[in-house]
Amino acid sequence: MRNLAFLVPFAVAATLAGAAVAQPASIHVTLGSKVQENVEKLGAREVQEQADRLTEILTDVLANDADLRGAQIELVLTDLKPNRPTFQQMQDRPGLDPMRSISIGGAAIEGQIILADGTVQPVRYDWFTTNLADVRGFGTWQDADRAYRRFGANLAAGRYFSR
Repeated sequence: MRNLAFLVPFAVAATLAGAAVAQPASIHVTLGSKVQENVEKLGAREVQEQADRLTEILTDVLANDADLRGAQIELVLTDLKPNRPTFQQMQDRPGLDPMRSISIGGAAIEGQIILADGTVQPVRYDWFTTNLADVRGFGTWQDADRAYRRFGANLAAGRYFSR
């Protein structure tokens, strides 16, 4: 019994140390000046939802990434384009068709990753549909979502700076 009492403090300390190391990456997304200029055109709610969506996707993709445990990921959404009209755009221009009006969409992201050891890595990624024939899906933000997922895959693979 005496041996067990001796081991308990060490087990608690090891568990707490493991929990500190196992912290997932902290992700913070802000809007760049170009996106802020277009907030009125695109709709403030939808733009904020896209910043939240980027955070959500990266949180899911990087949840089990050992290389980015404890890292601080500070991102700026520098460009954002929908594939279909947003609610605000349809309100401003009633003639737009929410299904047949399509556009080249995507997103551009820049920022930095501060790794747990203090190393700072620059981050940059952008992806936009190259032509209207490539627009697939029916979501307003289909290509932006695709850009977020590809960006997350790049981060998980250690490719922090790519186009």
